[in-house]
Amino acid sequence: MSLPTPPATSTLDPRALLRDMFQAAVARVQPRRCIAPHLPAQPPVGRTVVIGAGKGSAAMAQALEEALDAAWGPAYAASGRLSGTVVTRYGYAVPCRHLRIIEAAHPVPDDASLAAAQALQATVAGLSADDLVIALISGGGSSLLVAPGPGLTLADKQAVNRALLASGATISEMNCVRRHLSAIKGGRLAAACAPARVLTLVVSDVPGDRPVDIASGPTVGDASTTADARAILARYGLLATLPPAVAALLDRPEAESVPPGDPRLAGHAVRLIATPQQALEAAAEVARAAGVTPVILGDSLEGEARDVGQVLAAIARQAATRGQPLTGPCVLLSGGETTVTFRPPADGSAPDWGRGGRNVECLLAAALALDGQPGVWGLMADTDGVDGVEEVAGAFLTPDTLTRAWALGRPPRQSLDRHDGHGFFGALGDALVTGPTMTNVNDFRALLVMP
Repeated sequence: MSLPTPPATSTLDPRALLRDMFQAAVARVQPRRCIAPHLPAQPPVGRTVVIGAGKGSAAMAQALEEALDAAWGPAYAASGRLSGTVVTRYGYAVPCRHLRIIEAAHPVPDDASLAAAQALQATVAGLSADDLVIALISGGGSSLLVAPGPGLTLADKQAVNRALLASGATISEMNCVRRHLSAIKGGRLAAACAPARVLTLVVSDVPGDRPVDIASGPTVGDASTTADARAILARYGLLATLPPAVAALLDRPEAESVPPGDPRLAGHAVRLIATPQQALEAAAEVARAAGVTPVILGDSLEGEARDVGQVLAAIARQAATRGQPLTGPCVLLSGGETTVTFRPPADGSAPDWGRGGRNVECLLAAALALDGQPGVWGLMADTDGVDGVEEVAGAFLTPDTLTRAWALGRPPRQSLDRHDGHGFFGALGDALVTGPTMTNVNDFRALLVMP
């Protein structure tokens, strides 16, 4: 059978191709496609208790129910031996027949986040060695599942989250701090399941795919220490600005996480079921089918969003003008998680921040660096459908982005300085709004170079 001939690149719609690549990336990491291969062939002697936290956890729970019916037969769930509780972001709930779904806030926790943690702790109380716990973990769980450590309040945890989000700290650094200020993260939830066996199924949203960094590892042993958490807060100048109870807790032994060798974690298994690399490979397949050569630059690019945008723009410009590292038509794909640091104005005036997120910040910086370079289009978005705190996934870049912005009275550099990426691209009609995607494998970035 012959393969279809790719369309001529002169007839391609760059925006449509970029959207198709993003949609393929998100589709590849949907829980329904990923869960079944990782389940036990036979049910446990006792009960199956499901717990979970993250933006994709409700969709994972729904897919799990379907997969268990297929693997173990519908009579198992109907017997009452399948139950559990899962927390997801507001608007991300989907119906389940046997599992309870709770919604809470992201990226800053709220009262529902606190109630969700208490519900999950109650769900795993009193288990036996005959029981199986299936933990469904995806990005966003750090905020959605909150149990303040001894001496801390919800307000303290909210202050820590806000400070970390504005500090420029990496996701690994932020989650190290969160684990040591929690009564449920850093393996503590898994320890509470003892003596039951725990199978953790993870959708990765972090560079490097380290399970302990995904949702701050509630069911994964943690080798970091309180000294590491304290050093991170000191590195970003946060120790003196956070509530005093934070530093006080980090001086107490109760703040240490559950280490990987703890006997309560014996027999536990952790499996990555969906990753950023898989999403990028799916996007690359779409590009090839369209006659465009894909280059995956990496699935774990980190750094200040505007700096990453400048570097990616420089690579795209080199491809467009010099045919290096390859000639167009080509697309430069990358994933990972950048950061945005909010720095007060040098003149001491009150900051006038706009509406932004790390992907639109990265894209706006790329637009400025490209300066209208002909033949370069782009799309940068969060695979969960939410960039920052806006219900906007990301945005598109075109060769005339800056020209159109100036015509509308939107100075691009001023918008970048105000972290106003959503305001900027929204005014141009270039925002990408997807609604909840029911998964989360972090940032998706594509710069398309056309001859």
